[in-house]
Amino acid sequence: MAENRNETGRLTPPRANGTARRENGGSLPAPPRHIAIIMDGNGRWATKRGLPRTAGHKAGAETFRKIATYCKDLGVKYLTVYAFSTENWKRSETEVSAIMALLKKYLLEAVDTMERDHIRLHFFGDMSPIAPELRALARETDEITEHLSKDDFQANVCLNYGGRDEILRAARRFAANCAAGKRRPEELDEAVFSGYLDSAGIPDPELIIRPSGEQRLSNFLLWQSAYAEFYYTDTLWPDFDEAELDRAIAAYHARDRRFGGVKK
Repeated sequence: MAENRNETGRLTPPRANGTARRENGGSLPAPPRHIAIIMDGNGRWATKRGLPRTAGHKAGAETFRKIATYCKDLGVKYLTVYAFSTENWKRSETEVSAIMALLKKYLLEAVDTMERDHIRLHFFGDMSPIAPELRALARETDEITEHLSKDDFQANVCLNYGGRDEILRAARRFAANCAAGKRRPEELDEAVFSGYLDSAGIPDPELIIRPSGEQRLSNFLLWQSAYAEFYYTDTLWPDFDEAELDRAIAAYHARDRRFGGVKK
């Protein structure tokens, strides 16, 4: 499958109208508005190199930083990543601690750079089991996000997140509102229910990417992925680069997207 690239072999940042530019003056299709990524393969990457799994998570964190910047430059408006699932607590204490330490480091840096770089940061998931210091940093990034433009690039980090858990929490919130007289059961439709999800107000992802060779959702964005396109690659997440993202976007544009049998 031929890919649309400039002379350097890479997609170039978009114009203001959302289309990426070619060096010869032509245009590439606009990237998906919302891309979601299951950041998988950190542990296997480290094991292949004889390194501790924590080294894989560190490399994966750097890949996230690089890919988030590239998405912003391309004109992607939302990037949602699976950082830590509700099942990941079953991993060793050493590995969990390392992941949380990397998250703390990233949040401390983000607090200083979000406004400068016009990057909004939002969290999906149940934050109650997270350490108080991390919860406070997450709240601080949320407060900064509120001051930024809705048109700025937004990164959503799924932390202590599971798709089924998200749906259950949303259902409980709606039921509580009904019990309090704020809602009636017959008012519930897809639009109302979506407003109770962690992703309320954010468009569903158009493209979901899973590195590492696995071909399953693993409890990620179960509600939001109803009409998403999927791209799988054997590349482990720490090795995922801009060229791999270009291939995913090219594959997305090559597909004939249909929604319930209706082409859009």
